[in-house]
Amino acid sequence: MASVYDRWHLSRPKAGAEPCAEHSSKTRVLVPSKDHGTGKRWQVRWRDAAGEQQKENFAKRSQADTRAATIEADLARGLYVDPAAGKESFRAVAERWRTSAVHRGGTSSRVERALRIHIYPTFGDRPIVTIRPSEVQAWVKDRSQALAPSTLRVTFAYLVTIMHTAVRDRTIAVNPCAGIKLPEVRRPEIVPLHKDAVHALIEAAPPRHRAMILLAVASGLRQGEVFGLEVDCIDFLRREVSVRQQLITPDKDVDAGEDETPEPYLGEPKTHESYRTVPLVGLAVDALAAHLQQYPAVVVDIEDRTDPRKPRRRKAHMLFTNGRNDVIKRASWSHVWTRMEERANEEALSKAYAERYAAWVQRGRPKGEEPAPVRVPDGASMHDLRHFYASALIKNRESVKTVQRRLGHSKPSITLDIYTHLWPDDEDTTRAAVESVLGDVPALCPPATSVSG
Repeated sequence: MASVYDRWHLSRPKAGAEPCAEHSSKTRVLVPSKDHGTGKRWQVRWRDAAGEQQKENFAKRSQADTRAATIEADLARGLYVDPAAGKESFRAVAERWRTSAVHRGGTSSRVERALRIHIYPTFGDRPIVTIRPSEVQAWVKDRSQALAPSTLRVTFAYLVTIMHTAVRDRTIAVNPCAGIKLPEVRRPEIVPLHKDAVHALIEAAPPRHRAMILLAVASGLRQGEVFGLEVDCIDFLRREVSVRQQLITPDKDVDAGEDETPEPYLGEPKTHESYRTVPLVGLAVDALAAHLQQYPAVVVDIEDRTDPRKPRRRKAHMLFTNGRNDVIKRASWSHVWTRMEERANEEALSKAYAERYAAWVQRGRPKGEEPAPVRVPDGASMHDLRHFYASALIKNRESVKTVQRRLGHSKPSITLDIYTHLWPDDEDTTRAAVESVLGDVPALCPPATSVSG
C-alpha cells in the first residue's frame, strides 16, 4: 500500500507542542518537524514487489496522491516498475540480454557487432529509462545514412528486443521503440544468372571445386550448407543430398588479437526448415562421384556445435576442402570466386559472344537479332547460384510450397517476397476454372429470345 506523508509536519506531535506558524489544517494541528521548509513537502512511501521500502518526494499534495494511486494500481496488477531500476545503463541491460539469448550460427557475432558499432555509441552509457522515442527516431535517421534499409531494420530489431526485455523485467514501463518509423525497404527484383553465365562459372572453377559449383547450381544449397557437407550427406543411390548442418566462420572477435582468425565450426542450419533433403539430377551425382575419386574425402578435426547443449570436437569426413586439406573458409573462398568470375567473363563468355556476333554478321546483320553480351555481373556470389536454382524450379511451374521446401525457407511468404516476380503470368484462366465446376449446373434463366419489331 502506498501512503502520503507530510515531511514538514509531525504525524504524531506531543501534547502541547507549538503549532506551525506558516501552515494550518482544518483536520489537525500542524507541528513543524526538523525537515520543515527543507526539500519537497509531500512524500509517498510504499513497499515494492520485493518488500523493500521505497519513497519519493513531491512539491504538491495532488502530485503525491496521484503517484500513490498509480503505485497501488501497478502493484495490484503486477506492473510495478522500480524507479531505481531504470537508472541502469542501456549497455548493462543489452549485455545481459545478449549473453543470455539463444542465437543460431553466426547470429551471436552479428548481434555483438551491431551493438558495438551502431547502438552503443549513442545509447550505451545512458540510463535506459532516459531514452525517449524522439531520440530513437533521431538515431534511426542517423543510421539510415550509413546502413541499407534492410540492414537497419535488423539492427533496429536488436534495439527493440532489448527494450522489450527491459519492459518485461520491469526495468522500464514502456518501450521507446514503439511507433518508430523506418525507411522503406525496396527489395530489388532478383535477376537470375543467364544459363551461359552459370555454365561459364562451372568451367572456370578450379578442378577441385568444379563439382561443388555444379552441386550448388543443382541443389540451391546455401554457401555454408555446401561447405559443411560430409560424404554421408550424399545418397548416391537415391540421388539426393541431406542438409543437417552448415559450416560457420564467425566474425572476428573484437577482443581477439590482430593476427587471430576465428576458427570455423559446424553449426545448425539457418532455420528449422533448413533441415531438408533435396533431390539431385544424375549429372550432379556423377560429378560428385568423379570428384571423390580424384579428391577423396579429407578427415578434418573440427568443433561440432550442431547440438548447442553438447558442443564437441570430432573427426568430420568433409566432402569439399581446400588445397591444404582443410575446410573452405569464407575469406579465402571470396578470392577463389573472384578469379572464377574473371575467367568466366574473359574467356568462356567473351569467346561465346564473339562467335555469336560473327554468326550474326554472316547472316547479314538482321535487325532485332543482334546478340547481347552475357556476363557474370559484378558482385555476384554463390548465392546467385541459389537464385538460379529457384528460377529453374519456378520456370518449370513448381509450386510456392515446393520451392520453399527445396530452399529451406522458414515460411512460404519469404519465398514469395523474393521470387514472386519470376512466376509466369499465364493467360486469364478464370472463366475456364469457373466453367469447369459450373458446366453441368442447369441454367437458372431461360435463353434470351429475339424481340421482333
